[in-house]
Amino acid sequence: MARIKGITVTLISKQQTGTDPFDNPVYEDVEIEVDNVLISPTSSDDIVNTKDLTSRIAVYTLGIPKGDINTWENQEVRFFGERWRVFGIPLQGIEELIPLDWNKKVMVERYE
Repeated sequence: MARIKGITVTLISKQQTGTDPFDNPVYEDVEIEVDNVLISPTSSDDIVNTKDLTSRIAVYTLGIPKGDINTWENQEVRFFGERWRVFGIPLQGIEELIPLDWNKKVMVERYE
């Protein structure tokens, strides 16, 4: 029997590296490799609901592995050779009550 396995995606996080002469924060992109992320096309119901609520079109839903401590909200992600933007807040379940390796999910839209 085959086991479910995700792929490695690149999370592009903005981290403050200092301040400019006017005391405004300066950010730099930091690429973080996240293993075992599930990627599935977003259901048509979720597409309609998110478009109605946020005017954004969800293309994929990502299943984030248990124990991941990265910030996913409003971040960029790279997989399948494309860049995507996470929108909305991550939905998270209780790790002990979920039988598989993933307990959080986020939706992404195409980002150019």
